[in-house]
Amino acid sequence: MSPKNRTKFRNHILSALSPGDLASLQPHLQPVALEKSKTLETANKRIENIYFPERGMASIVGGATKPNREVEVGFVGWEGMTGLPVVFGDHRSPHQTFIQLAGDGQRLPVSVLRSAMVQSATLQQLLLKYAQAFMVQATHTAIANGRGSLEERLARWVLMAQDRVDGRELPLTHEFLSLMLAVRRAGVTEALHALGSQGLISHDRGVITVIDREGLIARANGLYGIPEAEYKRLLG
Repeated sequence: MSPKNRTKFRNHILSALSPGDLASLQPHLQPVALEKSKTLETANKRIENIYFPERGMASIVGGATKPNREVEVGFVGWEGMTGLPVVFGDHRSPHQTFIQLAGDGQRLPVSVLRSAMVQSATLQQLLLKYAQAFMVQATHTAIANGRGSLEERLARWVLMAQDRVDGRELPLTHEFLSLMLAVRRAGVTEALHALGSQGLISHDRGVITVIDREGLIARANGLYGIPEAEYKRLLG
């Protein structure tokens, strides 16, 4: 999923805005650094700002009633935005959103987006298309978690992460991966070794390097590809 360069923005949604919609939002966009572990949304708290990542990646983590039971339900890079409850007319989510891979992006006050959506059917349509694409991603995450082996799920996750960064290197620790995949760290280590032994990736000191992307797609065993195709259909 490569960002499009229709404007100066790297973020796909911002670059896809019509001139009129861009004019309504651009004066209120603020460039921000997205440091690793920065919280963008807190579970069950009012969403104050929308973030459009241009580099880096944010994880949406499902809240649990007991500690250490969280699991990733989706993530957002330069292809998307945070704050989908606002698009649907709400103001909060039961999930937490935080930065997993550091980068930068654009921040927009929720009040500005609400007003712009009321005034522009084209903006509303674009954001709803992205919301639909994200829902497909989340659905397939549930399918992967319920049906896929750990190696298949890890292959899918690495592919999706690479879609949202430059190059082949992903600075990810075993601790983060265990949260993302809802397994113990020992299981992550075994799965990484398995993919490494097949020549698909290498991993060292918190960095995963993709060596054979096509091989990873095959190893994902059908768990990767449908959300990506749906995103392309909806947003180009």
